[in-house]
Amino acid sequence: MQVSLPGGYRFIPGVQQYSAGVAAEPGFRIERVRFAEPLPLKQGFARIREILEEASRPLAAFCACELRSPAPFTEQGFVEFNNLYVGTLKEWGLFVGHLNPVARSNVCPALSPPSEPSFHAFSYTVPDATAAASFVVAGSAEAPEGKGHYRDHAVGLGDTSPPAILKKAQWVLDEMERRLASLGFTWASTTGSQLYTVHDIHPFIADEIVKRGAARHGLTWHYNRPPVVDLEYEMDCRSVQVERVAI
Repeated sequence: MQVSLPGGYRFIPGVQQYSAGVAAEPGFRIERVRFAEPLPLKQGFARIREILEEASRPLAAFCACELRSPAPFTEQGFVEFNNLYVGTLKEWGLFVGHLNPVARSNVCPALSPPSEPSFHAFSYTVPDATAAASFVVAGSAEAPEGKGHYRDHAVGLGDTSPPAILKKAQWVLDEMERRLASLGFTWASTTGSQLYTVHDIHPFIADEIVKRGAARHGLTWHYNRPPVVDLEYEMDCRSVQVERVAI
């Protein structure tokens, strides 16, 4: 099921904290803005509002974001953080009933992390009658969403051996493909893929990542951890023709 919104995009329903992915409707394109330095959550929301106003876009155009957190959360800590984050989305009137339309990744730099949860980047829609298709697939680690505690359903929980990291990567790549297909796309449509792990991916990067087409424009590897303790591998991907850095 997909839901269309007045902000110019459609989304795949996911969980309370984010949708599984978004795609621009015909007549719109998605633009991505990366901050030169992470902006703490409250400050980041304020800057996003300013950028949308400068672009003459409504709050409803806000469709995806990328967060950075100080360290992986406990399951309860993640719930508490998500309630705080979701509160602003509800204040902005973005929820569709109980559904959160905004796609998201939230990862934790292993070195030099921010002191508090912060925005790394965000995406929004703008009118464009001739735009190519654009989309953002939300981040996923090696556990299905909507099952309660992530740790109860994680692939190879607690095992960080090379064979286990491979299995985690395969599960995440499969999930990326499921989300792409739900939006009507494949890896061939992507302009960027991001990977978040502190583990060695070199043994399988060729056979699992490159051969699938998940690195068709290269692969951005962030030395980061997923946002929940004991999750080890996460990815997201996108097709965005316009990207810029906000100072």
